[in-house]
Amino acid sequence: MSDTISFELGSAADRPPNRFQVNPVNGNSRKSQGPDGPGSGSGSGAVGQGGHGDDGPHEVYRRLTNADGELLEDDTFDATQMLNQHQPRQQRQSIKSSFRDKDKPSRFKDLQTTTRFQVDPQNEESDESNDSQEERELLDNEYDTKYGKSFRHFTREALPRLDNYRNMMSIQAAYRPTLDELHNATLVGKNTHSLTRNQDPESGILNGVLKFGWIKGVLVRCLLNIWGVMLFLRLSWVVGQAGVIEGFVLILTTTAVTTITALSMSAISTNGVIKGGGTYYMISRSLGPEFGGSIGLIFSLANAVACAMYVVGFCESMLAMMATFEWEIIDGGVQDVRIIGCITILLLLIIVVVGMEWEAKAQIGLLIILLVAIGDFVIGSFIGPKSEWEVAKGFLGYNATLFKNNLFPDYRPEKSGIQHDFFSVFAIFFPAATGILAGANISGDLKDPSKSIPKGTILAIIITTGTYLIMVLQCGATVARDATGNVTDMVNGSFAFLDCQPGECNYGLQNSFQVIELVSGFGPLIYAGCYAATLSSALASLVSAPKVFQALCKDELYPKIVWFAKGYGKNNEPVRGYVLTFIIASAFILIGELNLIAPLISNFFLAAYMLINFSTFHASLAKPVGWRPTFKYYNMWLSLLGAILCVAVMFLISWATALITFAAVLALYLIVAYRKPDVNWGSTTQAQTYKNALMSVQQLNNVEEHVKNYRPQILVLSGLPNTRPVLVDLAYMLTKNLSLLVCGHVLRGSSSQKYRTYLQERAANWFRKHRVKGFYALVDGEDFESGTRALMQASGIGKLKPNIILMGYKTDWQTCDHKELDQYFNVMHKALDMYLSVAILRVPQGLDCSQLLGSQDGWKTASDVPRTLQPNESSGDLQAVDSSARNGLGGSIDSLSRNVSQASSTSDLSFIAGNQSKDVSGMPDPLDAKTANLVSNSLRKSKLKHDDPASLYKGPGGVELPKEVLSDLTQFTRKRSHAVIDVWWLYDDGGLTLLLPYIISTRRTWQSCKLRVYALANKKAELEFEQRSMASLLSKFRIDYSDLTLIPDITKKPLETSTQFFNELIKDFVVTEKEGENGNSSRATLNEDDVHITDDDLLAVQDKTNRYLRLREYLREQSTKSDLVVMTLPMPRKNIVSAPLYMAWLESLSRDMPPFLFVRGNQTSVLTFYS
Repeated sequence: MSDTISFELGSAADRPPNRFQVNPVNGNSRKSQGPDGPGSGSGSGAVGQGGHGDDGPHEVYRRLTNADGELLEDDTFDATQMLNQHQPRQQRQSIKSSFRDKDKPSRFKDLQTTTRFQVDPQNEESDESNDSQEERELLDNEYDTKYGKSFRHFTREALPRLDNYRNMMSIQAAYRPTLDELHNATLVGKNTHSLTRNQDPESGILNGVLKFGWIKGVLVRCLLNIWGVMLFLRLSWVVGQAGVIEGFVLILTTTAVTTITALSMSAISTNGVIKGGGTYYMISRSLGPEFGGSIGLIFSLANAVACAMYVVGFCESMLAMMATFEWEIIDGGVQDVRIIGCITILLLLIIVVVGMEWEAKAQIGLLIILLVAIGDFVIGSFIGPKSEWEVAKGFLGYNATLFKNNLFPDYRPEKSGIQHDFFSVFAIFFPAATGILAGANISGDLKDPSKSIPKGTILAIIITTGTYLIMVLQCGATVARDATGNVTDMVNGSFAFLDCQPGECNYGLQNSFQVIELVSGFGPLIYAGCYAATLSSALASLVSAPKVFQALCKDELYPKIVWFAKGYGKNNEPVRGYVLTFIIASAFILIGELNLIAPLISNFFLAAYMLINFSTFHASLAKPVGWRPTFKYYNMWLSLLGAILCVAVMFLISWATALITFAAVLALYLIVAYRKPDVNWGSTTQAQTYKNALMSVQQLNNVEEHVKNYRPQILVLSGLPNTRPVLVDLAYMLTKNLSLLVCGHVLRGSSSQKYRTYLQERAANWFRKHRVKGFYALVDGEDFESGTRALMQASGIGKLKPNIILMGYKTDWQTCDHKELDQYFNVMHKALDMYLSVAILRVPQGLDCSQLLGSQDGWKTASDVPRTLQPNESSGDLQAVDSSARNGLGGSIDSLSRNVSQASSTSDLSFIAGNQSKDVSGMPDPLDAKTANLVSNSLRKSKLKHDDPASLYKGPGGVELPKEVLSDLTQFTRKRSHAVIDVWWLYDDGGLTLLLPYIISTRRTWQSCKLRVYALANKKAELEFEQRSMASLLSKFRIDYSDLTLIPDITKKPLETSTQFFNELIKDFVVTEKEGENGNSSRATLNEDDVHITDDDLLAVQDKTNRYLRLREYLREQSTKSDLVVMTLPMPRKNIVSAPLYMAWLESLSRDMPPFLFVRGNQTSVLTFYS
């Protein structure tokens, strides 16, 4: 019989990463398949029959695998050396070629071919005759040159690559092995799938989608927006109103705001990859969805209004040109603006929807027209007036007297009666600066936003600021403020054409918006430049507003707007957003007055600038580790100054509009905060929350403890919270808005991190749904006792540590395994050793609801979930899970994750012990983002009232639970009327037994309850005195109570029925001396010495037993009708009281009673009567 060795290396898409597979192929099966069967690969030679021919492949196979057939992961293994000993040169060359680079250039990754090589061993003579030492050295050298490329075939480790750090939701994300896959030898990882080069988002074209560089994408767009309507229609008017000096101040103030904002924006945009959405994306990812959502909506509206403003500017320029020819449509005024504006915006909409490519290609052409128009103005100012008609209109050429007159401001009222000042002029001019966001708004269409946005934006600000300042100087030096335009006034060199009352002249800086055209060397070029600037700006705003709005809609931060998120075509164009922007812009165009629109936009953009600056300041202040912008020329205090400047300017422009803007931002902020969208963007708000919490905990460490500030901080042994909701409800009622609550969960044996993450997610969802503010702590342990010890010792931090441990009462203590009983008892000892207070809750129906309740958090049961192979499992794991599900082990997920011993009302037989905890994997994959989103969305979108128990608790399969069951489940959360709490304050434990019921009585659902206090009397003769003393103590503690009763004869012998009841409880644990001597002990003593009760034990605590039996009689007489009984927990004395005897005491006191809470303080005062 002969064997062959098959090295099978699939393509990148169908083989596990970092692995090569060695499969023994049986020669007989290969022959039976024929020469073309799967077993016969090209190049397989004849099978040698000698002994050496068999030993070779077996030796290779033995070296590559362990005893179970698993591949070895020894990085020192030299496959080439082993192969050289047995294979001829031709076959070694084939083997060498198979060790190819898995990470070859991505343009080859679409070649999904599989190469299969058959390596057939030859006999020794053949090997020696055909091989030479030179050939072996040649192969070694060739292999060494390939080793760097093929290294990943020899290790599970992933090499540092960009794709490893992509978002897991990204289609291009690479698969990095999990810690389980690297640490556990039997787990096999996923395949990796990578996109080819022509699908790389970082490359310029994505399936034909156009991406822009920093010049076309940012610089050109910013220049076209800033050199817009204000340059040609308002700059000369600004000079006339503010003068040259204040005009400089105004422009430089605007530049200061925009430059600081650009620096802040550059810092944000270089701190990671920027996607589509521009300003909204940057603010939302920096400050969180609340700020991002509010400013995104307002910013989209501002862009829509800006589009209207630019179209109105175009209309004004068009009317001015028509006026020179004495053309008009209706009145040559507002009505004509509305008509031309609506037609223009409609044409722009058609261009954007139908021909987006034209918009991109036309940018350079429009910029050239603009530059020519600006150059035309500069040259025209040096040429001077070309006719007397131009002189009569106020264009005098460069004149020192004129320049001196125009240096200072001359603010005048408009015809409408509005009196202008510096800030009103500033408000009208400021939208000229809003163009700095033109490039950022299309961040999704840029090749590299992180480099393009800072470079293009800052350069555009420098160029445009210089242009504005030069043109202000030229306007102030060449054009008069007022001119009649009457040529006859120029007779004999008279300057009478400059003498006219304000408001009477139609020409000059103050009165005409066409001064730039007047000064220019060739007037029509100014009209062309104005049309180019206004239309390009309108077009950019018409594109920007929908793109920002589309990014906002995709995140679903606001209700009812996701309809606008849909994109069309290869560029994912927001056509629906275009139509919405068209409607909004048309409405503002109908206003027709540019000066009325501009202040609105100013406030909206200033609000966006403010938050951009504040984002940078906040990120620098919070200092998260992820804040590492590559742009270094920013300063946190400069950003704060920029934010303050923006707010100041907003109120100086128009305090009413500023208040409206802030009110809108606040309202939109509150909407998002209330809806709590299911997003996690790593915002600086989250980082600041952590920083504040850390600082608070550190400050708390420096605060000395005082009894007046005592707070019950509870560690409740609940397991998963949804398995014992009643226990968690009681704990939360004690800690709500007051102190710390930790739900502890002990898992027996070890569990995978994936399973632990799943349980933590389950607990968090339950907390969220039930509005419980608590923490979930999960530990692995050999058993319940060791796990609980770990919880008690490690839970909390600093002074935020539990001081009370709350457990459920173990009702099965008589029938459970004796080791479990002993562990339960030892937990109490350990808690008291650690000076923790101990509380035990018993309710008549039991606490464990895992079998009663179905899955309320949106998770399916184990048997319902379709099972797929997870990254940390082998196919054997999958088969085991499937078989266990078929065998009925796949009940409710709740029952699979129960606390192992739990101090609970039932035993824990349903928990799967040992390492199987990680294989109880019928639950959804916690790494599956779709599942997680499904759960979160179901919680978020639930419209059922929180107070409705039917919406919180469902039976298996989602069936409705009976009202009686719901009543039991909500006994601590539903509103009580005339409830009674009996407090049996037997011993002074520091006052905790009294404090806890008092806290319950202050809660909204138990406010009307009555507190009845019972205490033990020392002497019957002094009963009245002791009652007055106790009443005085309670009044000093300021504890309201309805009744106070002292028990006088607690030492009296209990009734015979009580004694019989107690003996019946312990009969299975009692061992007589005779049985002990003969070795015929009961089953209670077979395994553990500490779970039996001897006659000596009973005699030693006879008085205590009688006391508790007497208390049982009083309890049944006084408290059977109460809603809650709180009693001091008997002290479990070490080496005196055994576990079954102690549990018998508790059973005697609490059996057949209402909800019963045992409490034992740590003998430290928690109450005080000092102020």
